Amino acid sequence: MRHRIQVSPGIHFGKPCVAGTRIPVEDVLELHREGTSFPDIIRDYYPALAVEDIQACVQYAIDVVRAEEILLTTTS
Repeated sequence: MRHRIQVSPGIHFGKPCVAGTRIPVEDVLELHREGTSFPDIIRDYYPALAVEDIQACVQYAIDVVRAEEILLTTTS
């Protein structure tokens, strides 16, 4: 699924996009967060996408959070 997301310095300043498009992962995730269904995202916003592309966007976000290093400090 990771092959559906690409990062290219020449497209959207290197922000992750759906491979083969200029559609930022962030834009797809924002629509999903607003409650827009996958079929509605495709029909109303991005007809070039497939359901698997949107699933790849969600998986990309999960992977980024999973890889994030969180440093906690304790106070005395």
